Amino acid sequence: MKNKSDIEKINAFTKTPLSENDVYIFTVKLCNNDIDRDFEKFSLASLKALQPMFIGKTGIFDHSMKSADQKARIFDTYLEKEADKLTADGEAFWSLKAKAYMLRNDGNKSLIDEIEGGIKKEVSVSCAMGESICSVCGKDKRRGGCSHINGRMYGDKQAFTILNAPTDAYEFSFVAVPAQREAGVTKSFRTKELDMENILKTIKSCDGEVTLTKAQANEISSYIEELKEGAALGEEYKKKLAGEVSGMLSLALPHIDSKLFQSVTSVMTVKELLGFKNGLKTESVKPQLARADKTENNTDYSQFRI
Repeated sequence: MKNKSDIEKINAFTKTPLSENDVYIFTVKLCNNDIDRDFEKFSLASLKALQPMFIGKTGIFDHSMKSADQKARIFDTYLEKEADKLTADGEAFWSLKAKAYMLRNDGNKSLIDEIEGGIKKEVSVSCAMGESICSVCGKDKRRGGCSHINGRMYGDKQAFTILNAPTDAYEFSFVAVPAQREAGVTKSFRTKELDMENILKTIKSCDGEVTLTKAQANEISSYIEELKEGAALGEEYKKKLAGEVSGMLSLALPHIDSKLFQSVTSVMTVKELLGFKNGLKTESVKPQLARADKTENNTDYSQFRI
């Protein structure tokens, strides 16, 4: 049931104050500290750290970054301990829950009906975690040195990943298949490379506006800097390779001005340069006036014919 404190919290995100009749409020289970289908779990410390991070984040569909797919916004979060219930690894069971709102309008009516009817209820969270700790050896899997496979037993210990030290929360999304059975959550702890692939794919396919989180914008900026660095290194390698091929051609064809080779190799691609380099090595091209190989009965003077 809506109350004054809910409306006050909602209006902190609006430009025009809304009333109770303007909004539809619902509660979602974002995530918990139980071991999920992927043999991963949030630590309780992670849930506590994520609690303020999710305030203000949007609700979308299937982690789409299109602004048109933004349907709801979280305005409050809280942790809830479930009495007499334990996680698979024997800890007290905690859930991170959120209160979200959406506008009551014709565009959202069908979605509100589906939420009320229990059709739309599973949600997924997208967030970034700083550590992925192995339950068996205690090492951070992102730093290497761990060979334990999630789900397998090692003695009396089951291997799973403990997700620690969250750095950002992006959004929650309505999904069909949850990874966390109890909370109904599919997580998205993407690596930078995979996240960039999804971001670029979305931007390429989108014919309208695209909304990015601050973290995603930072990733794009970092990605561009890496591309610049890689391009600079690639250009340096190409120049060096072009010089090598130009030199090889000059040795093979000394009667031709070397400047011509330099001009030609400067516009060739790396693939073409490598093809020439390998071909020149294989063929062992000799100039027409090169000294003949010394053999006992060398009477062939064909290399001097004009």
